[in-house]
Order: sequence, then structure tokens, then C-alpha cells
Amino acid sequence: MPPEGKRILSGMQPTGRLHLGNLVGALENWVELQNSGYENFHMVADWHSLTIDYKSSDNLEDASFQVVTDWLAAGIDPEKSVIFTQSQIKEHAELNLLFSMLITVPRLERNPTLKDRVRDADIDENLSFGHLGYPVLQAADILIYRANLVPVGEDQLPHIEITREIARKFNSTYGELFPIPEGKLTKFGRLPGLDNKKMSKTLGNTILMSDDSETLAIKIKGMITDPEKIYRNSLGHPDICPVFAYHNKFNESEVPEIRAGCESGALGCADCKQNLTSKLNDYLDPIREKRAELESKPDSVRDIINEGNIKAKKEVSETMSLVYEAMKFGKPSIS
Repeated sequence: MPPEGKRILSGMQPTGRLHLGNLVGALENWVELQNSGYENFHMVADWHSLTIDYKSSDNLEDASFQVVTDWLAAGIDPEKSVIFTQSQIKEHAELNLLFSMLITVPRLERNPTLKDRVRDADIDENLSFGHLGYPVLQAADILIYRANLVPVGEDQLPHIEITREIARKFNSTYGELFPIPEGKLTKFGRLPGLDNKKMSKTLGNTILMSDDSETLAIKIKGMITDPEKIYRNSLGHPDICPVFAYHNKFNESEVPEIRAGCESGALGCADCKQNLTSKLNDYLDPIREKRAELESKPDSVRDIINEGNIKAKKEVSETMSLVYEAMKFGKPSIS
């Protein structure tokens, strides 16, 4: 058990209903960490979503609602975790401004994650100031709660390093205030999409946590498999097959048998997919049931978000008072 007072900050951009990659890559880890002895803060990062598409703010409220509904359906407990919306806590922007004085433009331009995002979004000629400074706002998101641990995917580790640098720079300049947070990688790697590429709504290759059993069956039936296993009796190569990757996660006990059957040609892809459909339905049924219950009481979800915003506001107000005192501005006189 970690010492009392240790904190976790994690977040997601509001993309609407979440897919299995979100569940495996983040949510399951968050649920597990609720019982780790840490205080948990989970943020809907709606400001961050504007770094790629600033014009699409009209759907952010509903998209945020859908994200939180999936969080709750997956097991995030508002009695154990604070769930809040970034844009409702204005102090994030205030600390972002102060932190922006502590880091150089060349350092931000060297961020490898930024280079990947610019390439993937094809915005090299139109990189915004906000997008360049994405890691600084992320540092503010983390440090304003004085978080010690940040669950992230491997691609986010460079951002965590920038957060650590900013925390050290602040502490050495103004006095020890912020912990130096650590990134925590999830146990299970990324799930491939239906086409064996990175799972992404943009690519249309996702399985949603909320997909019903019929939709799930159709999606799995259409999944790409080993391109060399054309016929049932063809010898397979399971390690390059996305269906097998899903068995590794959702049907671990049968993995040795499935591998042997695939490699020998005894197991056909259609049977393998049907088995996966059954196991995934068993896995997702409790989440679907919980989500349906939450959807029938939308005001209860909104109440959870509002209560989380109030709790988050209290924490950040305390931090900003300490920041102002450390920087010799005096305590904020207007809340």
C-alpha cells in the first residue's frame, strides 16, 4: 500500500462512446487502481480535444457524457474516484500559463509524441500554439492535483517526462511544492483494430464497449485474420492474427488450445471467431447492463460529474494558493 495522500491523475479526451482499446488500455487499469490506496482523479480532457479539431466543440458536452457513462459502466466508482470535466476547472488554464514560462519552444518541438501527432493528423503546416503546448497543459492537469502517478500508454511517456521537467524547474526556482510524478504503463498492450491496424474511430475499425451482441458478431465475423490461412486446414500463424490477440486478452485459458489448433490447421477461422464472439459477449454483458441502467437515469450521471467538479475545484484552489504564495504573488483574492 502506498503512503496516505498519494494521488493518481488520469484522463481521456471526450470522443463519445469508448471502444475496447480504451477499456483494455486504460479503464481496466483505472478500476484496479481504485483499490490501491491512492486518491484517484479522472478528468474528461475536453480542452485537449481542441488541439486537433478546434471547430468541433458543439458535440463536446454529449461526447463527455458518453465517456463518463462508459467509465461508470466499466467500474469507476464515484465514491472512490473524483470524476470531473477539465473545462469546468479554470485553474488548469491558469497554471498552464505559469508553466509555459518554464519551458522553451525548442524543447516542445523535440517532443517525439508531438511529431507523431502532427504526422498522423497531417497538420505540419498548420500546427497551432495550443497543440505545440499540449504537454504544458497536460503538466498543469497533473500537477495541479499534486499527483504522484499517471496511468498512460507508452506513447504518452514523453509528455510525462516534460511534466517532470516542469515540476523540477518550478521546485528549484520557487521552492518545493510539486511531487515528481511517475508514469504507469498498463499491463496489457494495445488491442488491434478489426483491420489489424491501430484501433481508431477515425479508421472505423473499432468494437465499442456498448455494441450489442448482434453488432459484435457482425464485426468479429468481418475481422481480418492470418492472410496465409485461406482454407480451414491451412496452417495458421496466430501471432499475426488480430483474432488471436483478442483471445489472449478475453479468453486466456483457451489460448494454448487455440494456438495449437490454428498452427496445425485443425481450427478454422470461422469457428475461432464464433468462440471469440461468445467470450466477448460474456465479458461485456455486465458492462452493457450497467450502461443501460445509467442511460435510463442520465441526471444521475450529470450529478456525478457536477459533484466531481466541486471536489476538483476545492483541490485546485488549494494548489493555486500555494503556487501564488511560492511565486510571491500573494494568495488569490478572487475565487
